Amino acid sequence: MSIINKLTGNNIIMKILVAERIKELMRTENLNQTALAKKIGVKQNTVSSWVLGKKEPSIASLWVLADYFQTDIDFIVGRENY
Repeated sequence: MSIINKLTGNNIIMKILVAERIKELMRTENLNQTALAKKIGVKQNTVSSWVLGKKEPSIASLWVLADYFQTDIDFIVGRENY
């Protein structure tokens, strides 16, 4: 497998992990996409893209998410289980 194929596969896995973690955090706070978007200052379609695994949050958005949910970026990106 080429390095490009490995990176592409890892990127897909990362998007899925991030999407699942954001959904999990939203469930713990009983938030829907619209509510989360308002609380962190992004558009609802941005949150939708994250939870559907279409896009990954930017580093700045990860900081905001981590602060809001009182966790760290490592958890959101699937590097650690809390």
